[in-house]
Amino acid sequence: MPLDFDLNDEQQMLRKMVRNFSEKEIAPIAQELDDKEEFSYTLTKRMGDLGLFGPFVSEEYGGSNVGYVSYIIAVEEIARIDGSQAATLAAGNSLGISPIYYYGNEEQKKKWLPDLCPGKALSSFGLTEPNAGSDAGASKTNAVLEGDHWVINGSKIFITNSTTDISRVCVVQALTGKREDGRTELSCILVPNGTPGFTTKTMHGKMVWRSSNTGELYFTDCKVPKENLLGRRGDGFHQMLATLDGGRLSIAAMGLGGAQGAFELALKYSSEREQFGRPIGSFQVNSFKLADMATEIELARLLLYKACWLCEQHRPFSKESAMAKMFCSEMYHRVANQAVQLHGGYGLMKEYAVERHYRNQKLLDIGEGTSEVQRIVIARHIGVPGRAL
Repeated sequence: MPLDFDLNDEQQMLRKMVRNFSEKEIAPIAQELDDKEEFSYTLTKRMGDLGLFGPFVSEEYGGSNVGYVSYIIAVEEIARIDGSQAATLAAGNSLGISPIYYYGNEEQKKKWLPDLCPGKALSSFGLTEPNAGSDAGASKTNAVLEGDHWVINGSKIFITNSTTDISRVCVVQALTGKREDGRTELSCILVPNGTPGFTTKTMHGKMVWRSSNTGELYFTDCKVPKENLLGRRGDGFHQMLATLDGGRLSIAAMGLGGAQGAFELALKYSSEREQFGRPIGSFQVNSFKLADMATEIELARLLLYKACWLCEQHRPFSKESAMAKMFCSEMYHRVANQAVQLHGGYGLMKEYAVERHYRNQKLLDIGEGTSEVQRIVIARHIGVPGRAL
């Protein structure tokens, strides 16, 4: 089959639709939402109305089933304008909907997906803990099976989409025992928001993604039916790794889209701002900056789209997912940095959107596996001996 770098008609229409939505509905209020640290129910509903939740979910459960490339294009276009709204969409899909769709039984899918896919409700992924970040396997939250119920105790932190008024359920990774070889047994359990013993606290004072929702979760003798187990007991760690593979594609898309947005702002400013009697972009030192930015963005897009293509072909993509996440995140940092540099002092002011790009890019080096963790994953896949830790 010959190589084809063209998007199909459906994907091109999707890009145009999401770009139009982002520019006309997100851009005018993005800075105000950022200043207020305000989650937007209106924009979340609109993303649901546009069919942006559940893009890889079959239509019988309320999804659009347009595929991962189309999903990534949507995240990319929204991140081009605002990282917070892109985070709501990316986490809602990759971390919230994905584990239920891929590992849930028929009853669980029919219970949760019909509200999650239209954006009427949000689900979250309870993985990170105060003392278990990069070492996610060190989770201390535990679940004990007592009769017909799991009793959960512990806490989670930095959980996106977990404390809104439409947050309905959390996929919680918990320690459920020990294996015969002595290793920790981890399982994922569905815990509905509002369950007795399950309390949440919205986190404020963030530097990044200020209008996305981030929460702390607390479980104190929280009881849920044993039927809330997601998949098989003891499969939680593997479910988490697979979920993060998909999640890293969406983080990479946020880096790609954010870089594209920052680059476009820098190009426009460099064409309009004059110093020494001519546009600053005409000076070779600045034109080279812009050329480097455009080249890195194109490289990132090719790498990310290939990883998404592998995913859609049901081929292994863990290595490419880690590469895309690492490169797109770090590339966004370089592009945003140069974009601010080209804006000069104005780039440090909140009235210029490039300032928000500069802040938002930092989370991508950390969230869903730091750049250091991505290098560990890549090293293992390319055959570096040992555990590369």
